[in-house]
Amino acid sequence: MQKIDLKKEWKHLYQPSAREVVQVDVPTLRYLMFDGEGNPNTSQDYAQGVEALFAVSYTAKFMVKKGPQALDYAVMPLEGLWWADDMSSFVTGDKSRWKWTMMILQPDFVCDDVIEAARAEVRRKKGLAAVDRLRLEPFSEGRCAQVLHIGPFSEEGPTIERLHDFIDARTGRAGKHHEIYLSDIRRADPAKWKTIIRHPMR
Repeated sequence: MQKIDLKKEWKHLYQPSAREVVQVDVPTLRYLMFDGEGNPNTSQDYAQGVEALFAVSYTAKFMVKKGPQALDYAVMPLEGLWWADDMSSFVTGDKSRWKWTMMILQPDFVCDDVIEAARAEVRRKKGLAAVDRLRLEPFSEGRCAQVLHIGPFSEEGPTIERLHDFIDARTGRAGKHHEIYLSDIRRADPAKWKTIIRHPMR
């Protein structure tokens, strides 16, 4: 059975260096998404949304693996877009005002019908109410800069500053702050958490 790991195939997008900020061109990709707002550390909405994203993504994976395509692939990592009506809330740390879209990339060979079947299966087996708020749609970022942050989320500040300085010295920022979570934070030492920090460029 063919095993596919898109993180390796798209190494330039999912395996950046922590040493330097790099510019990348991100193609239009298809994501399962969940929108919300509030403190991700305490929000039940956030926890339920992330649970639904992974439940549907893994169910779709096994449907493809056991189906006619007979493809085995690695479910992609959780990603998040972050913003606020008043961006100073990120400086002050007022997480109650944060807005977010959490998402998991879906491979092109996982068709819409499979995602809908997986959604129905998760709804039937697990009764997750958040499943009905998931949406599947293309997302375009185009030209971006990114860098790998190693360590807890609370220490991202200097890494984000490096990223912003890189962009501002060239074209200026556009779009939303984007993070890609490569580590399982339930198991890994926070000092070793790996997070890709990405931001679109004008």
